[in-house]
Amino acid sequence: MNSRTSNLLIVLLVWAALYLSALGSLAIKGEEGRRILPGITMLQTGNYLVPQVGGETYFRKPPLINWLVAASFKIFGRQNEWTARAPSVICVLLVAIAFVTVARSSLGAPGSLIAALIWLINAGIIEKGRLIEIEALYVSLCALAIIFWLSWWLQKKSPWLIWTVPFIFLGLGWLAKGPVHLLFFYGVVIAVIWKERRWKALVHPAHFLGIIVMLGIFAAWAIPFVHATNQATATTKWSQQFTGRLRGTDFELGRWIFNIPHGVLYLLPWAIFLPLVRFQNFSNDKDRQLARGLVWGAIVPFVVVNLVPGSIPRYAMPAIVPAIWLLAMTLTQEDLCWPRRLSGKTFSWRARQRWIVGIVIVACLAMWTYAIAVVPRLHQRQRIKGLAAQVESNIPRGETVYALDPNYQPIFFYMRSKVAYASDIDEVPVDAKYLLVRPEREQEVLESNHWAPRQPRRIMRSTDYRKESILLLKIE
Repeated sequence: MNSRTSNLLIVLLVWAALYLSALGSLAIKGEEGRRILPGITMLQTGNYLVPQVGGETYFRKPPLINWLVAASFKIFGRQNEWTARAPSVICVLLVAIAFVTVARSSLGAPGSLIAALIWLINAGIIEKGRLIEIEALYVSLCALAIIFWLSWWLQKKSPWLIWTVPFIFLGLGWLAKGPVHLLFFYGVVIAVIWKERRWKALVHPAHFLGIIVMLGIFAAWAIPFVHATNQATATTKWSQQFTGRLRGTDFELGRWIFNIPHGVLYLLPWAIFLPLVRFQNFSNDKDRQLARGLVWGAIVPFVVVNLVPGSIPRYAMPAIVPAIWLLAMTLTQEDLCWPRRLSGKTFSWRARQRWIVGIVIVACLAMWTYAIAVVPRLHQRQRIKGLAAQVESNIPRGETVYALDPNYQPIFFYMRSKVAYASDIDEVPVDAKYLLVRPEREQEVLESNHWAPRQPRRIMRSTDYRKESILLLKIE
């Protein structure tokens, strides 16, 4: 049962059960539209360099997730919720496969399978991995970098392998969310090197080459992007995005004090096994040394990020990767005992197997129940699709609707009419018939003589789940 093929098959089956069930059955929510709509615009315009939302350049996040959405739509030939979310679930699968293949020599066959199952079945990854959100992508890329680096480090592979391939994933991580993931990667790297006292490895030429590769991947997009847009605006936006968190711009004390407990809950249900992580449970000094390094490598970045005033728990999600490695090491030890304050009893290998199998079965049954019993009810309450259909019902087939400074409007994903963006009234053609505007610009449009003698009039108002409204005007 521990062969590479059987372990891969188990991973594929569990992944399919948890991540493909009802994947495209619910409408987009949260920030999903900000990841999807730029990808659609890229396909329409052929401009893959500058992501756009509502016709305006989107400076807040790099475009990797938009590229993947566009690629998914192109490959599958469909633009729907399932194909939009496919990149996230595929990234989750790639990490699970990396655990059972790349990490197999270091964790052993049982340990690598356990690590893959913990990765697939935890509250944080299931929540984010089934949505087209940045966390699924950047946490996966950080996980791949850690898995490759740690596996090859423990196997004493060539430094040129250890310090280059992982940095490809780190470079892609920059294109997903910027440099935040480096704190978690180097948290593990420095902690492991510190425990082994091999500081010279950090100044090996291969490490500097890896850094150049990482920065080169990001620069290949960032430099042309800055030249294609307003350089001052781009650098200002990026700076504000980073320093805003440090300044606590969105600080809420009631939420902030629960950051660390919330972050630990992301590891459920496996968090119940964290008390087993005791250094005396490891059979040899090498494992104890590695365990200490992983503890520091997980806890320090986790605490630091969660204590930043403007932070929220999902920012620290990459810390679950060293925690997963540590749990996999722990659960495969020969003699494993619970702490005395809990029971002090031996936790046999057979009992551990039963627990792991039980968690897998319960997780799969819970997801199938959700897909069969819960999703159909939620589907009936999806307001956004109904709003898009309502707008569409007022626009004749084949007619272009012009969106005037619309900002982010998730209903655009469900509109099949051609939507053309305009930032000012003068950019709307004089022969336009339908116009979408935000309420704050309605009066400006109604008073405009741009379409004289024709005049615009409101024919409907749409308010989405964010309580944001957009008005449909007809010019006649």
